[in-house]
Amino acid sequence: MTPTETGIETALAYMNAVQEKLHQIAATQQENIAAAAAAVEKTVRNDGMVYLFGTGHSHMLAEEGHYRAGGLVPVCPILSTSLMLHEGAIASTGFERTMGFAKHLLSRYEPQPEDTIIIFSNSGVNAVPVEMGQLAQEIGMTTTAVIARDYAESIEPRIDGKRLADYADIVIDNGGIPGDALVEVHASGLKAGPLSTVAGAFILNAILVEAIQRLGTIETPPVYISANMPGAAEHNSKLIARYRSRNPHL
Repeated sequence: MTPTETGIETALAYMNAVQEKLHQIAATQQENIAAAAAAVEKTVRNDGMVYLFGTGHSHMLAEEGHYRAGGLVPVCPILSTSLMLHEGAIASTGFERTMGFAKHLLSRYEPQPEDTIIIFSNSGVNAVPVEMGQLAQEIGMTTTAVIARDYAESIEPRIDGKRLADYADIVIDNGGIPGDALVEVHASGLKAGPLSTVAGAFILNAILVEAIQRLGTIETPPVYISANMPGAAEHNSKLIARYRSRNPHL
């Protein structure tokens, strides 16, 4: 059966569009991904922590790097139920545009200058991600912003004329377009099929894999093994014991 005979032409259009965007990221963002990986490598070598943050759907990218098979152990998500969707999606949109929220949230984690933070914000202009970038800069953390440049530059900044990119040491473009949705699904021009989550996970894991490989040149890097693999329990428990006091989500 050929693809056109399956009756999923729009689904295929979305999958093709996503693949094109991922190829675009791989072709154009190598230098920035390398810089972010170097920052993660340096942080881990200095016994620091790698923090991940996002609001709304971007909070899933913070959880993507946390406590998973093949993932880096000193990764800690910065999480708040108010900024997620499960306890009130409409309310979370309001919270992510509220100044002062990031400062209260970040104080729980007590980050240090030797730490690194990766902030995901597709639009790059909402108050909490922007404020988080500003706070990280003030602390002295290396900050990577993962944004959709075209989207971010099409929206007026909401906080003192500043965007998240203005506070980032490294900026990675996820290739997104204004509105995020990739595929036109109606004659009115209505679009569906967001890119940012797929692209964000792609970028994050590319950063972490590269950093882990570089860490492996000196010693076995601190990486989780799947709980279903032989020896995983002992391996993971030793690593958790090392980092648990600095990650409230373990």
